[in-house]
Amino acid sequence: MKQPRSKSLKAKKKVILAQLPAGFIDDLPNEDKKAISAVVGKPVLLVGYDEDGRAELKFTDPNGTIHFVWVAP
Repeated sequence: MKQPRSKSLKAKKKVILAQLPAGFIDDLPNEDKKAISAVVGKPVLLVGYDEDGRAELKFTDPNGTIHFVWVAP
């Protein structure tokens, strides 16, 4: 198992997803692409980190759908 890298941000805090990694949303349905793209640059909840050190982010779109995304910190 890969060790998570040092985490300077604590879970349950709002963070800003500055940009999407290249190809991150390419294979997703259009409604997910729109929802994820809409939160770039806006505060979202940092839920925690997975075992590979990726940040788990959570947000709710305008339709009330909850989304989770995992990105490198």
